[in-house]
Amino acid sequence: MGNSKSKKKGGESAPACAAGAADRVGAGGQPDPSSSSVQDLPPVVFVLGGPGSGKGTQCGKIVAEFGLAHLSTGDLLRAEVASGSELGRQLEQTMASGQLVSNDVMLRLLRENIERQRATAKGFLIDGFPRELQQAELFSSQICAPRFVLFLELTEPEMLARLLERGKTSGRADDNEESIKRRFKTFQEVSLPVLEYFPEEKRKVVSSLGSPDDVFARVRCHFADLFAATEQ
Repeated sequence: MGNSKSKKKGGESAPACAAGAADRVGAGGQPDPSSSSVQDLPPVVFVLGGPGSGKGTQCGKIVAEFGLAHLSTGDLLRAEVASGSELGRQLEQTMASGQLVSNDVMLRLLRENIERQRATAKGFLIDGFPRELQQAELFSSQICAPRFVLFLELTEPEMLARLLERGKTSGRADDNEESIKRRFKTFQEVSLPVLEYFPEEKRKVVSSLGSPDDVFARVRCHFADLFAATEQ
């Protein structure tokens, strides 16, 4: 949110996803040489931000310019359900009952999709995950640490205005003021601490105020720098 200032996390950072890196970490963020993980991955970037901060819009622009594979956890869940697989049927029952999908299942879907696309993707843009601290820890320990975390920062009044405007045409049941304010509270208490988990040098905080093109002008430099570094 507008008042969310980054605080440097203590300890060493987990190794980033990169060719040849042993991308698994143990307790305290330290590398765990005895563990195997997803090896030789192209860069992975998490995209975080509050409801209505423009994550989906900016992911579309990043994909169009830089060719990363966009992994949205919501899309992955819906695709698995649509596949008719045994897991998909279980997920459909879970979501229909209002229960949360387990972290193990989310990690499995992300890992499978990363493995499926790793040969052709220039990198992975993960949107909607991690939503809470344990997910960040599990992804870093079981798959890899992200190269960096893009955080789209916007004040609650601005996000509220965007979501209420979207609600006029979206048909989403949660695009009403009461539901939106509950989502803001959850974001502040559960999701925002995820940003603090990562070392300060991996946090790329960008103002999401302005038009989508204005925001992308601020976002794109981080990806241009990323690919300039990987091509050296």
